[in-house]
Amino acid sequence: MAAGGFCKLPNGSVVVALNLPSPGSGSGFVRVLVLAQNRARALTRLRNLGLRAVYLRGNAAPPTPDEITAVLHHPDGLIWRTAPDSAGQELSQELWHPIRALLRRPTAQA
Repeated sequence: MAAGGFCKLPNGSVVVALNLPSPGSGSGFVRVLVLAQNRARALTRLRNLGLRAVYLRGNAAPPTPDEITAVLHHPDGLIWRTAPDSAGQELSQELWHPIRALLRRPTAQA
């Protein structure tokens, strides 16, 4: 099951963070951040983009302050980057990408 969490902001909106399997490549995970009015709307935004099996259970991996700042400053309020591996290695050098870049990623042709 994918790790995830949320953080309620003072203005009432919510930032949801989810670690999802990377679509297309099959290996690795991506960290997706969504800004919405509530948790249900955040998950609906992802489902409307074609990520159907998206659920938020618990608050095991809430967004960090840096992640919240990144999603607040993005015009779409929906960004992603490669998730850190299980050894705790942080990929702080990678920039955040708009969700369109994730959904357009070329798949390996066999």
